[in-house]
Amino acid sequence: MTSRPALFFIAALLILGCAMAVFATSNGAWLTNVAQREHERVNPYRDQPDAVSAGRRIFLDHCAHCHGKDAEGSKKRPSLKSARVQQQATDGDLHWLLVNGNRSQGMPSWVKLGDPQIWQVICYVKSLHGT
Repeated sequence: MTSRPALFFIAALLILGCAMAVFATSNGAWLTNVAQREHERVNPYRDQPDAVSAGRRIFLDHCAHCHGKDAEGSKKRPSLKSARVQQQATDGDLHWLLVNGNRSQGMPSWVKLGDPQIWQVICYVKSLHGT
């Protein structure tokens, strides 16, 4: 029979392991899944003010219910103003994420939007840098 302290220790290890897995994934572990070819993709709408406006409308329709209307995130969804999104992730990385999703973290694939709208959302999200 297993002692009570041993069961407590095993339970604590399991909880710690799960917490570390969630933290690693929410901390950008998905970036390691992006192929170099995708990482290097260039946003064809970059630096186009109309694309930022269009991306904002799409964001409000499809993304704001999880990430907040100001992209600040929530308890369970990350801020899109973070250094990871604004500085680490390339436009190609974000495109990959929006196309493929990250279901284990609750992020669906948005491939149904189509490439032009995905790139416009990325323009909007990247425009939030420093806001």
